[in-house]
Amino acid sequence: MAEFGSASELYHAAEKVRDAGFRRWDVHTPYPVHGIDHAMGLGKSWLSAVVLVGGICGSSLALFLQFFTQVSLYPTVVQDKPVNLFTIPAFFPVTFELTILLSAFAVVFGLFTFIMLPRWNHPLFNSPLFLKFSDDGFIMVIEARDPKFKKDKTKEFLGELGAGTVEEVAY
Repeated sequence: MAEFGSASELYHAAEKVRDAGFRRWDVHTPYPVHGIDHAMGLGKSWLSAVVLVGGICGSSLALFLQFFTQVSLYPTVVQDKPVNLFTIPAFFPVTFELTILLSAFAVVFGLFTFIMLPRWNHPLFNSPLFLKFSDDGFIMVIEARDPKFKKDKTKEFLGELGAGTVEEVAY
């Protein structure tokens, strides 16, 4: 774990860590830093695809259940309205609501899956340096499980990037 003095120092260090080939690392800042995801080399999130699948499942399920029950299983003739595919405008409100509901569930459970929550404790939480990120610290963490991680070389590399404090956090 390394602390940098400003957001711009952290941004440039993130570019250099990305270019060095590290894969398992993250940055922690007291506020969002514009462009840091690009500097880290992060691509587009898969969460939007999960939400799309949730929405399609919700729409399909709603249309199937309504069409099956109201048209084929038990046709309800109200004021001589048709009981075929032409009744689909009546199904829009329920279809919309179920699409939104299953999309919302997909967001919650997909996000928890992608960011591996819930995780009740992490070794970083015990570090006094890590506590600074929520106030005035700009922290970069390179994980030991990164294939390119070598304890001494990584510590030296972070020092070369301009890190003020470099701390080893034991798992």
